[in-house]
Amino acid sequence: MSTSSLQTPLKAVLGDRTAKVLEKGLGLLSVGDLLRHYPRRYVERGELTDINELLEGEEATILAEISKVSLRRASGRTILEVILSDGSATMALTFFNQPWREKELRVGRTGLFAGKVGLFNNRRQLSHPDYELIPDGDDVDNAIANFAGRFIPVYPAISKLPSWKIAKCVEIAIDSLDEIPDFLPAKIRTEKNYPTLDQAYRSIHIPQSREDADLARERLTFDEALLLQLVLAKRRVDLRALASTPRRVKSGGLLDLFEARLPWSYTDGQRAVMAEIDEDLAREYPMHRLLQGEVGSGKTVVALRAALTVVENGGQAAFLAPTEVLAQQHYVTIRKLLGDLSSKGTLGGSSEGTDLALLTGSMSAANRRDALARIASGDAGIVIGTHALLSAGVDFADLGLVIVDEQHRFGVEQRDALRNKASKPPHLLVMTATPIPRTVAMTIFGDLDISTLRTLPQGRSPIQTFLIPTLEKPHYLERAWSRITEEVAKGHQAYVVAPRISEKFAEEGLEALSDFDKQLAKELEELGEKGETPKAPMVAVEELAPRLALGPLKGLKVAILHGRQSSDEKEATMTAFNAGEIDVLVATTVIEVGVDVPNASTMVIMDADRFGVSQLHQLRGRVGRGSVAGLCLLVTNAGPETPAMARLEAVASTLDGFELARIDLEQRSEGDVLGSAQSGTRSHLRLLKVLRDEDLIESARAIATSLVDDDPELKNAPHLASEVAALMVDESAAFVDKG
Repeated sequence: MSTSSLQTPLKAVLGDRTAKVLEKGLGLLSVGDLLRHYPRRYVERGELTDINELLEGEEATILAEISKVSLRRASGRTILEVILSDGSATMALTFFNQPWREKELRVGRTGLFAGKVGLFNNRRQLSHPDYELIPDGDDVDNAIANFAGRFIPVYPAISKLPSWKIAKCVEIAIDSLDEIPDFLPAKIRTEKNYPTLDQAYRSIHIPQSREDADLARERLTFDEALLLQLVLAKRRVDLRALASTPRRVKSGGLLDLFEARLPWSYTDGQRAVMAEIDEDLAREYPMHRLLQGEVGSGKTVVALRAALTVVENGGQAAFLAPTEVLAQQHYVTIRKLLGDLSSKGTLGGSSEGTDLALLTGSMSAANRRDALARIASGDAGIVIGTHALLSAGVDFADLGLVIVDEQHRFGVEQRDALRNKASKPPHLLVMTATPIPRTVAMTIFGDLDISTLRTLPQGRSPIQTFLIPTLEKPHYLERAWSRITEEVAKGHQAYVVAPRISEKFAEEGLEALSDFDKQLAKELEELGEKGETPKAPMVAVEELAPRLALGPLKGLKVAILHGRQSSDEKEATMTAFNAGEIDVLVATTVIEVGVDVPNASTMVIMDADRFGVSQLHQLRGRVGRGSVAGLCLLVTNAGPETPAMARLEAVASTLDGFELARIDLEQRSEGDVLGSAQSGTRSHLRLLKVLRDEDLIESARAIATSLVDDDPELKNAPHLASEVAALMVDESAAFVDKG
C-alpha cells in the first residue's frame, strides 16, 4: 500500500468522491485534517446509548438494540417501522417502500443508527436513518473487519457521512500512514508520560482501552495548548525587540494638575494598575497591556492618566471606541474630568492643558476638517474616535499611545491600521469591561500583560436585580412601569432596553402601531388554531417607546436611542439625558458600555433571555453609578427550569462579573470565546477547553515560556519550531494578534 503523511491530500488516499464529501461537509482536505476530526465519544460493545438524553434536532449516532419490527401498507406504499431500545426508553425508525430491510433488521440485532432526532407523538425518532448492524458474535472475522477493537468511536457527522463511514475513512488513512514525526521534545514527553504523536493519533481513533484513548486525548490537547502558548511567548519576545519612545511620568506638570482637580481619591486597585502602566510607558519597547475590570471600576480615568503621561512627553493618545455613542460619551466624560485642561489654546482654557478632538464617521465635513487639522498638527493631544480614526487622511503628529476600548469589537486589521499611523510602535492599552476568567485571559490574551480592577470607587451604590417572568406573573410588568414612575417622581431617571429596532416603525411611525397590533394578534390566533405554541416576537424600541409614552409612562419624557440614528440625533439625545431633560431612555444595546449617567437609578430589560450573561451584566452596570441605589428588572417569557431562565437567575444572583463570565463561558461554544477564526472547521483548537483544561494550560504556558527564554528561535527543537511557524502564518492563529 502506498504511504502517506499528514500533509497528503485525502483524494490520494480515499479517492475523489469521498474526499469531496469530506471537504464539502466537514472542511477536511488532508490526512492531518481527517485525523484531527476527533471522536466525540466512544461506545463499548453492549453499552447502549441513553435514548432519553438525545436532543431534538441534533444529528445523532446511537448504539441500540432492535426490540420490535412491523411492516404495514398505507396509501399504496409500504411502511416499515423499527423500534430501538436501550432497555429503558425507545425510539422509532421509519422506512418507506423498503420492505426488504425487514430481513436484516431483526429483533435482537444491535447496531449503530444515525439521523436527525425528531419527535412524533411524544416519541423520539430518527429522520432519514442510516445504520450499520454489528455482526453477530459468531462472525468474528466480519466483526473485526467492520469494528476493530471493543471501543467504537462516534464522530461528529453529517447526513452523507455517518459516524461509522468516517471511522472507516480514518482507518484507511491510518493504515496508509508512515510513522508520524513527533515535534514534542522527548524530555517533555517523558516527564508527562505521554505517548508519541504517532501513537496518540492511532489510540484516539482506534483505542485498545479507555485509558489509551484518554491519554492520547490528553497528549493531543496539551499539544494544542503548548503550540498556542509558544505563539504567544514568541510574540512577547518579538514585541520587546521593537523600539518605542519612552514616556515617563513627570512631576509638577499636567498630570499633577489633573490629579489635583479630581473630586475623589484613587482606589488601591487603581493605584496598583497605574504603577504597572507607568513602568510600561517608561520602557524603550511598547507597552502591550490588557486592562480589564468590573463595570464601573474606574478604567477610563486610569486610561486617561496614561494618555496625559504621553501628552506631557510630547506625544498624542488615541482612544478607539466601537460605537459613536461610546466615542461621544468618552469625549464628554474626558472633557468633564479635565475641565479647563481640555481646552488649551481657547478662551478659558488652561495654558498647561491639551486639546481634545472627536472624530466619527457621521461628522459634518467642516467639523471633520477641523479635527483632522488639529490631529495632524499635534494640537489635539487626546483624540477620541470610532473606526473613522482608521481611515486614510487621518495623520498624527506623534502617536504615542493607542487605547482600544472593548477590543473584541475590532478586528486585527483595524487595530493594525491605527498602530501603523505612528512613526514608532506606539504603546497599546486594551480595555474591556467584560471580565475574563484568568485561564481564558492567558489563553486568548497571552501576549498582553494583564491588569485587573475589581474594587469599585467610593460612592458607587449596589444594584438589586429581580426577574419578571411574564408567563407566570404578568402583573409584575405593570409594577415595573409603576416603579419607574416612582423613581422619576423622586428626581431620578430610567433606562428601558429592547433587543431590536423595527424597520417598520422607523419608516411608518406611530400611525402603524394599531395596524401592527392587529396583524400580530391575527398571526398569534392562527398559530393557536394550528395547535402551535407561538414564540413571542422580540420587543422593538420604536414599538415599545410610544406604547409606554401613551400608556403606563404617560406624562413622562420618553426618548429613544439606537444605532440607526444619525450622529447628531444620538449626541443630542445623550446630552439631554445627561442633563436630566429626558426621564426614560428606551434604547438598544448601544448603551451597553461607557454610558455614565449617575442619576439613572432603574433599568428594565425586555426579552432579557435574548441577551448573553456578560451583556446583561454590562447593561446592568449603567445604573447604580452614583449615590442612588440601582435597580435592574429582567423581563422574560422564558419558562421555568429552562436554560434561559437558569441564565437569568445566575445574573440576578450575583454582581461578581468574573463569576458571571465563567458561567457565560460554560454556556457558550469555544468558537464564540476565541473569536470567529476559531469557529470554523479548520480551527487549530479542536480539543482544548479553556475552563476544563486550566491545569493543562498553566503547564503549557510555563513550558512555552521556559523554551522560548532558553531558545527564542527554538533551534534545538526544529520540528516544534516548524509547527509554531505554521501556526503563526495560518489564518486560524490571527485571533491571538491583539496588536
